[in-house]
Amino acid sequence: MRVRQLTTAAAALLLAAGALAGCSGTPAPARARTPEPAPAPAAVTGDLRPYDRAGVQDGGTLRWALDALPATFDVYRPAATADSALLAHALYPSLFRPDAHGGLVADPDYLESAESTPPGRQPQVVTYRLNPHAVWSDGTPLALADFTAQRAALSGLDPAYTTTRPAGYDAIDSITQGAGPSEIKVTFRHPYAGWRALFGPLHPAVETSTPAAFDRPPTDGPHPTAGPFVPAGQDAAAGRITLVRNPLWWGDAPKADRIDFLAVPAERRLDALDQDRLDIAPLTAAVDRAQAAPGSSADLAGASASALRRAEALPGITVHRASAASLTQLTLNAARAPLADPAVRQALGLAVDRRRIADAALTPLGLAAAPLGNHLLAGDQDGYRDNSGALGTADPGRLLDAAGWKRPAGGGTRTRDGRSLVLTLLIPADSALARRTADALVAGLTETGIAVRPVPVPVEAFVPGHLAVGDFDLALFSWPAGPDPVAGRRPVYAKPRPGPDGALETGSNYGRAGTEEIDRLLDRAAAELDPVARPALLQEADTRIWQLGHSVPLYQRPELVAVRSEVAAAGAWGFTWPRFQDVGLLRH
Repeated sequence: MRVRQLTTAAAALLLAAGALAGCSGTPAPARARTPEPAPAPAAVTGDLRPYDRAGVQDGGTLRWALDALPATFDVYRPAATADSALLAHALYPSLFRPDAHGGLVADPDYLESAESTPPGRQPQVVTYRLNPHAVWSDGTPLALADFTAQRAALSGLDPAYTTTRPAGYDAIDSITQGAGPSEIKVTFRHPYAGWRALFGPLHPAVETSTPAAFDRPPTDGPHPTAGPFVPAGQDAAAGRITLVRNPLWWGDAPKADRIDFLAVPAERRLDALDQDRLDIAPLTAAVDRAQAAPGSSADLAGASASALRRAEALPGITVHRASAASLTQLTLNAARAPLADPAVRQALGLAVDRRRIADAALTPLGLAAAPLGNHLLAGDQDGYRDNSGALGTADPGRLLDAAGWKRPAGGGTRTRDGRSLVLTLLIPADSALARRTADALVAGLTETGIAVRPVPVPVEAFVPGHLAVGDFDLALFSWPAGPDPVAGRRPVYAKPRPGPDGALETGSNYGRAGTEEIDRLLDRAAAELDPVARPALLQEADTRIWQLGHSVPLYQRPELVAVRSEVAAAGAWGFTWPRFQDVGLLRH
């Protein structure tokens, strides 16, 4: 059957290892046998330099590395990057912010309180009480108009808006004024458990009320913001965006006078740190994709290890480490033989040694070898449980024997009907992390008689050239792990369905396997407001995904950040993001 791929927000956010929910009244399925919950892996939730605001001086300039100057500060635009999100956290309100374990907590700078109607009461109404001191940089208070315009822009009701359409806005029925100008009431068409993730960030109505305003680039005139900092200029030639203190800021005063965000490619970041041209610099890519010096005999792994040693030896620099909010997994292409056979997928899932792989991938970077056992939640998220036992305890070799894949008497690769059990493994090119992962995976599967041939692919071709068109057997890549596992992960596991022309629409489900049951469980979790019942639905959905043989979770991607010793409140943030008003220079 011809397959048609759709471009999705989740695909745009995909991070090569190197983000739709509805209501369902369907009764719960019978619960499958699951093992006792395993302890969460020893993932590092964040690694920031300890600080006290009283010990941070007032004033000074910080120099912060970006990959490139972003084309937009609006994370809802298709052109948004991780650097767009970083700047948005400094410039725009988010009513809630994630804690170290991925839970969303109200940010008092913007929100005095937020209450949802209790589970079972219809319709669901969320009442936001905004901080009455919160204003946009043009002096206009945050107000009802901002909420209604953003909902109109992101709900999909008007196709003229060029947006990634984040989940949840289409679930809103109406937004009305509450008891006063700072009280906003949002009524939902059906229960929506992920409501805390909405309006984060919130943009002013003047930026979202029309498609033309929504599409304005950041360099096109002033843009009202409402963070501790405001834009003070962009120098494309110098690769610099400057933020300065917001004179109308009502919260804790920012410590730094100015932050210069500098476009410094990963390959030049260590030099920039060594030359005292940066204070804060993400190093994950710089270490992972380090290239050997001309004339050197070092391979990719050697160059990466050398780059890490250099970073750790830089005077006045600390390398902070954490597990990123990103889940690395092995995806199996269920639309292509031999993985179209569920028995083969189950055998492969049982044969993957996740601990061995995590050890090979993470230990060289100084992180704990923490394998993942959940498709929906990271190891440091509240509610995490290892559900890998849902695969059972069958011997993978016997499963392959029963499926007709026999191993020669002297060992070696299994065959069936004259065909060898050889699978391609798509990995991002020039990634030492991916190569270490692939080597450990290949070694483990070889022991079961499954031969795996790694195929390095440039990152820019990874999705359009291979994942989107199904040109792979196995693929190694990562998905973002946001605070709402349903909104972020449902498109990855949604059952592919025929489109209007009969072509199969797989969307972000690159594994191309799915069931009505998994869709129902995730839809019920999306609509479940009970804080006890919802995690149970997530665990049940994850159990079914394991049994389907869609993919194998491996580990959380590493996050490495270099910070100069006199800088406070910076490091590897994990699930949360910088509190920009606290980041500054320590008093001498």
